[in-house]
Amino acid sequence: MNRLFRQKPFLAVVLPLVVATLTTGLLFGALFLSTLKSDEAAIQRQRDLLSFVVGKLEEEVAHNQESATVWDDAVTHVQQRDQDWMSSNLGEWMHTYFRHDAALILDSQGSLVYEFIAEPSRSASGGTIATVAAPLISKLQQRLVAGEVATGATILSVGESDLLDLQGRAAIVSVKPIVSDSGEIEQEPGGENLHVAVRYLDGVLLSELATDYQFENLAFVRTPAVGADVSNVTLKSGSGQTIGYFQWQPFSPGASVIQAVYPVVLLVGVSAFLLMSFLGHAIWRRSRSLAASQRELRQLAMHDPLTGLANRTTFHCTLVQRLEIAGKEDGVAVMFVDLDHFKEVNDTFGHPVGDALIKEVANRLLQIAPLALVSRVGGDEFTVLQDLGDLGEVELLAGRIIEKLRLPFQIEGSLITVGASIGISLAAPGLEATEMTRRADIALYHAKAAGRNTFAVFGSHMEEVLRRRRVLETDLATALQTRTQLAVHYQPVYSAKDGRMSSMEALCRWRHPTFGAISPDVFVPIAEECGLIQALGLYVMEEACGLLADVPDCDVGVSVNASAIELMSPGYCLRVLTILSKFGIHPSRLEIEITERVATDADGKAAAAIRALRNVGVRFAVDDFGKGTSSFGQLLNLDVDRIKIDKMFVDQLHHGGGRPLVEAIVQMARHKGLQTTAEGVETANQRETLRSLGCDSLQGFELSKPLSRLDMINLMSEHESRMNFARFAGDRLD
Repeated sequence: MNRLFRQKPFLAVVLPLVVATLTTGLLFGALFLSTLKSDEAAIQRQRDLLSFVVGKLEEEVAHNQESATVWDDAVTHVQQRDQDWMSSNLGEWMHTYFRHDAALILDSQGSLVYEFIAEPSRSASGGTIATVAAPLISKLQQRLVAGEVATGATILSVGESDLLDLQGRAAIVSVKPIVSDSGEIEQEPGGENLHVAVRYLDGVLLSELATDYQFENLAFVRTPAVGADVSNVTLKSGSGQTIGYFQWQPFSPGASVIQAVYPVVLLVGVSAFLLMSFLGHAIWRRSRSLAASQRELRQLAMHDPLTGLANRTTFHCTLVQRLEIAGKEDGVAVMFVDLDHFKEVNDTFGHPVGDALIKEVANRLLQIAPLALVSRVGGDEFTVLQDLGDLGEVELLAGRIIEKLRLPFQIEGSLITVGASIGISLAAPGLEATEMTRRADIALYHAKAAGRNTFAVFGSHMEEVLRRRRVLETDLATALQTRTQLAVHYQPVYSAKDGRMSSMEALCRWRHPTFGAISPDVFVPIAEECGLIQALGLYVMEEACGLLADVPDCDVGVSVNASAIELMSPGYCLRVLTILSKFGIHPSRLEIEITERVATDADGKAAAAIRALRNVGVRFAVDDFGKGTSSFGQLLNLDVDRIKIDKMFVDQLHHGGGRPLVEAIVQMARHKGLQTTAEGVETANQRETLRSLGCDSLQGFELSKPLSRLDMINLMSEHESRMNFARFAGDRLD
């Protein structure tokens, strides 16, 4: 035996072979057990991740709906069955912006009001979707009838969602009511229109999931395959019905490691160490990838995806923590920052430019308040949470924010100016986060009512201011509906050359039964923000044209103001022509006054409306010329007939260098072939100077104050009598 152990074949072949075999077997055995557990853990992590992602997708679809269904405009336009508006905002836009595959709007009886199907050839029809989603719709209506409201900081409205089978395709189906965001539009519980959103769990969505989360050969199947090389997750509806399965080729780090180190294990004995090191590195690398995905999901849950700022949830949680630890010496201030006229930027330049503007605003806020928590809590609403010592510091910071946000933003070659209003609330003993946020919101309304581009610190009197504003919003809608409280007065416009009345301007007045006379500077912005401006403009134009019809023999025309929102709205031209036809008024007797903001209409909607109406004879004038920020070049390129020189220049005619400016405006207007009217003429010296400078028409208290309808009819009759006498005398002289 000893001889055998000493023999060359045994020492050179047998013993090394036995030792190598045992070593290799032990290494492979340990490696196999380790890799088997690693593969099982990786597959389980993939299953958990996919189940989590599907759940988040269901929440995301419902959350995305709220961006358009919790909106006063949506309630109004759906009630009016405005198909174009519903298509733009509740159908096609949801598909373009959120990639929803289908959208339905149902009335409270379940009847189909509107449907949008992105790919009709592959998707279930609207009727089929409504039928399959009927249990969700019924359950939601029961909740609405019961008066259930949404709870939580991120959920704006109640809803129902589930995974459903739509003609063999698994889909997330979410049902939300279309409700008011301001709370000013009341609807009978259960009588709300419903919005149904559909997102299929296949096609483009599968490709995105496979790419984002590294699922190889990810597919949706009705029957799962069986084998070690496939893994799957069951998709079930809320009722427990199996819709289908997500199937993919699982990531197997252990098998990859074995293939990589197999030659090394056979050639060298130390391959065990290298194998385990490589295995550990592979497992760590995969774990790091999964951890990064989890961090990304947490980032999305706690931050605004557009700007990267903290979202509403993070802001509220942080405020709660700050209030808990804040002592008597530590001040905590909450600022609500709301952009002025941001909706007009979206309407004029489009949503991509609006998104770019939001990003730039976020960057400026971070630069202004680097130590504060800056959050985006809504479309154009931001919050700033700052630890400050006294009120003076708060006001100083608010002033800097307003100053910086008033500076123009250069986006895609356009200079955009928006400004901001800020509401401020300060911490007080026992004050909770929700109440502090509510106070900042009330202060914001107060700042906007004060004229925008300013800030307001919450005071107890503001509750009454906010209540009054909401009363005015409701009462203005009632006044327009009932044609009461409102009246149109008329201020004559006279020829500077011969002093004859050449036209008149229609001016709306509101006498509230409780608050008395309400200034147009107050109720016109309210009408614009509440979606009543078109109804208000229609009322004034009908009253003005009705006045002309009552004095058919008088050739004096009338001018009516129109906002940029009215001009850019669909159907504006048709509404104007319908009113003219109704009262038998020739289009040349109507002049529409527009503001300088129309010059910034990048989409050209307002310019197209102006061209269409001018083609039939309607005249246009630029009101308050030179008062805004638009360049003279922009304004004079508008297709108009007249410019009205703002009262600001008339007041400075005899001091402050106003005369050269008025003279320059008149000369530019003449060069362009435009008429000029000077507003706010209050003295005889102003009247004579403007006449000498070449102004065509004059308007102001020096000539006449605004007159009631009856007084204006009498004045027009007298004017026509004088004109007839002049013509008769001229005929006799001839």
